[in-house]
Amino acid sequence: MLKKFEIKTAKREELLNISAFVEKAVKESGVKSGAAVIFCPHTTAAITINENADPDVCEDIIKGLKKISPMDKNYAHIEGNSDAHIKSSLTGASQTIIIENSKPLLGVWQGVYFCEFDGPRTRTVFVKVMQL
Repeated sequence: MLKKFEIKTAKREELLNISAFVEKAVKESGVKSGAAVIFCPHTTAAITINENADPDVCEDIIKGLKKISPMDKNYAHIEGNSDAHIKSSLTGASQTIIIENSKPLLGVWQGVYFCEFDGPRTRTVFVKVMQL
C-alpha cells in the first residue's frame, strides 16, 4: 500500500513530527509484519528518526546542520539554497521502519520527522507499507 500526504511548513528550517501519519498508514494497510518506507521526493527536505520527547533536540539538529552547511556561504548554485540541498543530502530522503504487530517498531523516545530546509512550502511525503 502506498499512502501520500501533504505537509505545509511554516519556517525555512524546521523538523515536523509525522509519526502519526506513518502510524495511520501502517494501520490502514492491515500489514501485521513487514516494513514501511517513508520517502520525501524533494531535494531540499528530508526524513529522519530521532527523539520525540524534548523539542530542544529538533532545534539542536537544525543548529548543528547550520554549522555544517551555513546559508551565507558563496555557493555556485544560483537559486541561493545550496545549504538546503546539502542538509537534505546529509539527512537523507527516506527512512525504513520495521512493522511488528501492526505498528511501526520505534524506540520509546523515537519519532519520525519531516525535515524542512528551504521553506515555507507545501511538501509531499510517501509511505509505502509492505508485507514481508
